[in-house]
Amino acid sequence: MMNFAVVLLFTSSCLAWSSAIYSSNREGPKKLKYLVETLLHADVVARRGENATLPCILRAKPSQYKVKWTKLQPQRVGREDIVMISNAHAFKPYGRLGGRASLSKAHAMDASLQLRGLELEDGGTYRCELVYGLEDESVVVTLRIEGVVFPYQSRSGRYRLTFHEAEEACAQQDGTLASYSQLYRAWTEGLDWCNAGWLHDGTVHYPIIHPRPACGGEPLPGIRSYGPKDKNLDRFDAFCFTSQTSGSVSYVPGSFSFDQAGLACQLQGGELALVGHLYSAWRFRDYDRCDGGWLRDGSVRFPVGSPREHCGGVPEAGVRSFGFPDQMVHLYGAYCYR
Repeated sequence: MMNFAVVLLFTSSCLAWSSAIYSSNREGPKKLKYLVETLLHADVVARRGENATLPCILRAKPSQYKVKWTKLQPQRVGREDIVMISNAHAFKPYGRLGGRASLSKAHAMDASLQLRGLELEDGGTYRCELVYGLEDESVVVTLRIEGVVFPYQSRSGRYRLTFHEAEEACAQQDGTLASYSQLYRAWTEGLDWCNAGWLHDGTVHYPIIHPRPACGGEPLPGIRSYGPKDKNLDRFDAFCFTSQTSGSVSYVPGSFSFDQAGLACQLQGGELALVGHLYSAWRFRDYDRCDGGWLRDGSVRFPVGSPREHCGGVPEAGVRSFGFPDQMVHLYGAYCYR
């Protein structure tokens, strides 16, 4: 049996779902001369596809200065992911984010960063830096993409994915590997899962709400942790993260084989939905359907928003799974995406 550490974290949180929420819960910053420090370490919350403004306000302007926005990457030592650099006369974008970035300029002292068409990978910590010789100052803002974490397992069975295979599996289901903070938030919202899965930083964890002997045997709920693992050799499941989508999910009733389900979706002008599509519809559109349906990865699942008798047999809302049945079996409908 693997040795593991148990991280027991407790929270009482009030979650707000607006596209711009600011909160501060860390020690106060040192006194700044040129930047307003009112919301240091603020959180900005938005969904995929939306726009977000990361606040950075000047209290005074030096005679010559630049504003530099950077996305911080704690796992990449010595590397800065610069988003943009601007002065009074020019704006220069950089990298993957630069093409969707601009300065807000709502008023003369506004150096806030605007990001358009948010993607799952945009979440993280950003630094607004006023570059002014030896008097450089900076504030930090966290962008949180509102979404849903879902466990994912290979069709070959439990604990078959290396880290890189887990990354690919999540991407194929319209997601990314979840971060620890995303898994932690999902745990506070009720995620209870007894299989360990890879996270974005290469560590392996699983969230427990209801402790039981088969799930570590610890007496208290918490995030169980195996710590960092060998990305090429060790094999686990995956915890994926996705957000709202631009399309919609619908159900086509019937008793289809897997191939017939795909054809049924084509006749509806769509295609078989991905696992991430179904979780997104369940989370953001309150999608509730007590009928098993094929998905594009060959699994059969159904979303339950209002738990009830004869609909999965579990008292909590969620997406239920029948695993990966024989694709020639004619028992299930189809969940389509378009």
